[in-house]
Amino acid sequence: MAAASPSVGSVQKSEEEWRAVLSPEQFRILRQKGTEPRGTGEYDKFFEDGTYECAGCGTPLYKSTTKFNSGCGWPAFFEGLPGAINRSPDPDGRRTEITCAACGGHLGHVFKGEGFKTPTDERHCVNSISVKFTPPSTS
Repeated sequence: MAAASPSVGSVQKSEEEWRAVLSPEQFRILRQKGTEPRGTGEYDKFFEDGTYECAGCGTPLYKSTTKFNSGCGWPAFFEGLPGAINRSPDPDGRRTEITCAACGGHLGHVFKGEGFKTPTDERHCVNSISVKFTPPSTS
């Protein structure tokens, strides 16, 4: 499966511009490919109805209906929104990194074939700090 190309209107900022709009921890994870400690993210055990957007640029990434409890210590999704997420092999070749297709922000990693009873047999292991939850619109 080919990675999605960034869409028209992609978000491109300099390192200084990202530092100005992100918290130090968001910058460390989204821009420097860091990882939050296991079990510490606000969305690990959060299962409300809504959408998860990129914390860097606001692009919708996941529907809450694709989130599941994997027990891994980070939010897990079995599928992203079409064209919202790019995949690329980590330099070590052992994992596949997932990033926001619009801004390139690091989300986490995707794992396949772990045996979860999900439609895709994938687990998108996402840092909570890389996303922000938006409840459904009431209008």
